[in-house]
Amino acid sequence: MSPTNGENETQPLLNGHHSQNEDQEPEILSFSQDDPENPLNWSLSSKYLQTTLITFFALTCPLASSITAPATPNLQESFPGSTRQSIIAGQAVFVMMLGIGPLFLAPMSETFGRRPVFLICLAGFTILQIPAGLAPNVGSFIAVRALAGFFGSVGVANGGGTISDIFERRERAKVLGVYLLGPLLGPSVGPLVGGLIVGGTGSWRWIFVLTGVLGAVATVVGWFFLFETRAVTLLQKRQRELERSNPGKRYVVEGMTDQGLLEKIKGNSTRAVKILMTQPIVSTMSLYQALVFSSMYSLYSQYTSIWSAPPYEFSKKQIGLTYLGPAVGFIICAVFIVLFIDKVYGALAERNGDEGQPEYRLPMANIGAVFLPISLFWFGWAVEKNAPWPVPVLATMLFGASQVSIFNCVQTYYIDAYEDNAASALAAGAFLRSIVGGIVPLFVSGMFEKLGYGWGMSVFGFLGVLLMPAPAVFYWIGRRGTEDGAYS
Repeated sequence: MSPTNGENETQPLLNGHHSQNEDQEPEILSFSQDDPENPLNWSLSSKYLQTTLITFFALTCPLASSITAPATPNLQESFPGSTRQSIIAGQAVFVMMLGIGPLFLAPMSETFGRRPVFLICLAGFTILQIPAGLAPNVGSFIAVRALAGFFGSVGVANGGGTISDIFERRERAKVLGVYLLGPLLGPSVGPLVGGLIVGGTGSWRWIFVLTGVLGAVATVVGWFFLFETRAVTLLQKRQRELERSNPGKRYVVEGMTDQGLLEKIKGNSTRAVKILMTQPIVSTMSLYQALVFSSMYSLYSQYTSIWSAPPYEFSKKQIGLTYLGPAVGFIICAVFIVLFIDKVYGALAERNGDEGQPEYRLPMANIGAVFLPISLFWFGWAVEKNAPWPVPVLATMLFGASQVSIFNCVQTYYIDAYEDNAASALAAGAFLRSIVGGIVPLFVSGMFEKLGYGWGMSVFGFLGVLLMPAPAVFYWIGRRGTEDGAYS
């Protein structure tokens, strides 16, 4: 289905070109069902090209959030007087901006279109890699990283909207499964790449050469191959062309409102917060995602300390390679989810008289609900007991699989359940998980020093056990929210 405005991003446009009393009333512009310019009617090759591009954007920018993790000791040496916490703050502010940015960038894309917002933000992200790599002190480093995180959040802010623009509901789950690999896989691939760069060059500054190149590639490729997908923006272009060729005749784009950008930003932000605070399933599942992100970034912030100490004593390159564990888990589970999420949905809908429900996206999240605490307990106590390195690495594979299972199913659920306000529901989840995921790693070093890695990781594990029933519970009781109008 096709978006119309900030209040209702995915509401379908009425079909047909029609006018009422053409001499007095403006002609209403909308896409007919078979209009070739309607993004829903584009060829599969064009749709897959757009999906590939936004997945690349969503991978590149979050990759930069954690790429400096293996370089923490090097950054401390470069910035005299800095502390480990202040260096980790450079990661924290980036991650937090990944959650704050969508509150602003999503309504901007609803005002100016997807393409210009993507290109401007990608260009801004690319340019900011230069001062980040040349930062003379930790203060300027943190400030630049915060700005880069804001611009880099565009992949998270607009990716889901783009997919809703070009794919019908029945097609969306698998495509989202591929796209969501980007914001999940990026933070795991980042430290792997960062560790290899620092281990090979001895300098953290080369990290930002790479992120700058990746950002430049994304910007240039986007300039040539990224199309505008928002239906209202395309119809506005048609409106201008018709007004030029038919002077004196008025045209109005269906779905347009007089709401200004500031009103849209305020509405998007307040609506996201309202959904987060008033919808139990959004608040609970967003809290679940926050646990996933906080444990992930906390774990990654400790990797150098864990793997460089006895009995492992890994080199920086070897430390980088340990990040392959969660990445492999990501990919294996993502393939499984993509292959079976629609089949599970279809089977449950068939049992319900062919009537699908948003909750039918949740059963596969139970896989991650079980894997998450197991992997956290497993990793923490394997490291605490100095187990051979393959033992904790295998735990991280299970950890990566749990993240994909929870994240993918929950995001797809949000889009199905809060269809009219899908952007706000997604922004609500992104905001909470990014804020928590950014702040928690700043404080875990002290916890691990006091409790050790066994009990320290067990704290996250116990929280995982506490939240484990959530997907199953909301699968059974979630429809009550629909009956009460909670999805409206």
